Amino acid sequence: MTRHLALSIILFWMMGSVPLGIAADTTPDAFIELPASAELLMKLRQGGYVIYMRHGMTDSGQPDQVPIILGDCRSQRPLTDAGRAEISQVGMAIKQAGIPVGEVFSSPLCRAIESAQLAYGGNVQTVYELMYTAHLTSEEKLPVVAKTRELLSRPVAAGSNRVIVAHAPNLADVMAYFPRVEGTVIVFRPSDKGGFEYLASIHPEQWPELLRALEARQAE
Repeated sequence: MTRHLALSIILFWMMGSVPLGIAADTTPDAFIELPASAELLMKLRQGGYVIYMRHGMTDSGQPDQVPIILGDCRSQRPLTDAGRAEISQVGMAIKQAGIPVGEVFSSPLCRAIESAQLAYGGNVQTVYELMYTAHLTSEEKLPVVAKTRELLSRPVAAGSNRVIVAHAPNLADVMAYFPRVEGTVIVFRPSDKGGFEYLASIHPEQWPELLRALEARQAE
């Protein structure tokens, strides 16, 4: 173990979160994404996990106005039609995999709320403290980081999984991981001692293969 990696692990332990797969250089580009498996989907069926989902594909040609005006979707980067279709398919894949979903928390930005509704239905709780952090100062980010860490760390009852629909910069602020593919699902397990453990990432295009692997696993 390198000195940098050891220091990174100590830092995350002090923060209450020690994700798996963290590289010695903790910049977003250096984070090592772990692949999901059929076995993980079977565990998700039992509940007790947290699913963090980045919103669907957006139109980069229409950037956020700064400051963002909450409630005015015209001031925010919107989902594309392809993004809406893709995030709906992600929700269908989660349902097809038999993964139970309980509480669904969303960032207050329109692209996150719409993604949550398309993927999981209408029962979505909008949380201001999941606000997009890219336009915030270091001080303004503190409650967002605290709330995100709390939702990742709080135990989840068996038979259900907690869902967070938010943004890539937010997760990067919490654990130096910037999920670059919009619509990515990231799986966490709350720790018995507080904090959380990163388990795997699933890009939207990976769901069909995962579902086939799950079906084959069930047929064994």
